[in-house]
Amino acid sequence: MFSYRHAFHAGNHADVLKHLTLVAMLKYLTDKDSALTVIDTHAGAGLYRLDGDMARTSAEATQGVQKLFLGSDLEQKQPLAQINTAQAAIKSVASALQDYLDALASFNSNATGQRVYPGSPLIIHSLLRPEADKLKLFELHPTDYRSLSGHVKQLDAGRMVTVDCANGFEKLKTLLPPPNKRALVLIDPSYEMKSDYGQVSACIQDALLRFPTGCYAVWYPIIPRPEAHSLPKKLKTMAVQAKRTWLQATLNIGQEPPRHAPGEKPSKLVGLRASGMFIINPPHTLKAALQEALPQVVAQLGRGRGKGFTLMN
Repeated sequence: MFSYRHAFHAGNHADVLKHLTLVAMLKYLTDKDSALTVIDTHAGAGLYRLDGDMARTSAEATQGVQKLFLGSDLEQKQPLAQINTAQAAIKSVASALQDYLDALASFNSNATGQRVYPGSPLIIHSLLRPEADKLKLFELHPTDYRSLSGHVKQLDAGRMVTVDCANGFEKLKTLLPPPNKRALVLIDPSYEMKSDYGQVSACIQDALLRFPTGCYAVWYPIIPRPEAHSLPKKLKTMAVQAKRTWLQATLNIGQEPPRHAPGEKPSKLVGLRASGMFIINPPHTLKAALQEALPQVVAQLGRGRGKGFTLMN
């Protein structure tokens, strides 16, 4: 039950899509005067070492976020973004992508390079307003919960952030609707168990009944599994039935042809190549922001046949 560890996958292309979308949403939502509650149902450890054993075992970050930082701008042939992007922003970089890279850069330095990757909890916290907003975090994995608690404690955020070792699917019911009537809910389980797909659907259905105006962001893998294929369809049906707006974004980095010696049997293609974000009640600016940013992401991270992105609403 507790075998999945996100540290093996931190900073990969799926994280890029998820957190690029998350930052763009938060930039819009925190521009409003009223307070915002953000709920992360599967928060993870909160912060990951890209030079640690788990990250180096998979090396997924090298083909994800680290490739973005080291990539080249297509027009100017200049570094896409320096580690300190706030001081070295490049005009041709899409604003949403620049905001995402800036958020990551704040956790690193020029001297050490891109050595840590913040998970959703720390990215969210860095963009919220301490005097107004609230962050509710849930993580069921005992080891990741302890790590998350330690990282949140170092933020010295007081009552702004709460951490609970609990089932986020169930706990979400107790928080909707929030007192301030404005909320962003991020749901991104590992989907290691097939039951996660059904729990996501049931969770969204219940949430829309309790708080139909909430903003709900669901990350999901795009893999050859019936449950994965049907999940975005179910979410769309729920949104339409509830008469809510929706946006679906996918990112596929493609796959290079497998390399093998003459006479050797080709190796089986493995690894996650694509994932999606399904947002119910998205900010009206989100589609345009992703439309500008995702082509640049594909240009940097795409690696072969099938690469591309989609945006549907």
